[in-house]
Amino acid sequence: MIGPIANALCTLTGGVLGSFAGHRLSEATRARLVLVLGLAAMGMGVAMIVRVHALPPVIMALLVGTVAGELLRIESRLTGAAGALRRLIDRLVPPMGGQGLPAAAHADRLVAVLVLFVASGTGIFGAMNEGITGDPSILLVKAMLDLVTAGIFAAELGLSVAAIAVPQLVAQMGFLLLGMWIMPMLTPAMVADFSSLGGIIMLATGLRICAIAPFPVANMLPGLLLVMPLSALMG
Repeated sequence: MIGPIANALCTLTGGVLGSFAGHRLSEATRARLVLVLGLAAMGMGVAMIVRVHALPPVIMALLVGTVAGELLRIESRLTGAAGALRRLIDRLVPPMGGQGLPAAAHADRLVAVLVLFVASGTGIFGAMNEGITGDPSILLVKAMLDLVTAGIFAAELGLSVAAIAVPQLVAQMGFLLLGMWIMPMLTPAMVADFSSLGGIIMLATGLRICAIAPFPVANMLPGLLLVMPLSALMG
């Protein structure tokens, strides 16, 4: 459970520091840092993809999972849920330090940040991976990235970014426990294919962060549940 706790602490710390000192960074510097964060996510994705055991179940899970996610409209539902959570956060932590943003713009951007931190492919995969393998490295790397990311967004949105650490911790702990529950049923080949698909989703996340391609990352997540049974069947 090291990964979720470390990730939440880094989000909290970055949100607090960014709300008070983030304005000292120029907008150009913030934009370049976001690109570097996206590049780091892509590098993590490539490192995970090469662990593949068998490519067919990975590609099948990616395609079928994305179709299922599109039909279920997971990304749009997450955005709606994030809007409700944003209203709760605004009650607990009134908007401040928002650099003069209009209320509507502040709300829209906070919803986007909520989805990024709480329902990102890297966070969900990293939590399940720690539950399955006991390795927190993915979430520890994500924690370092979120420390900077939270600081960048908090410079614009204020202390409300720090409050996102709470739902982030709850979500990641849930997926970690899910991974621990299914761990006894897995083989090394299934874990390898799961890691490979997670790497593809992390690569898509990095491309989206860098605004290279708007991959529907949240809609791709059902593939993580499909890849392991497909790996067992097709293996």
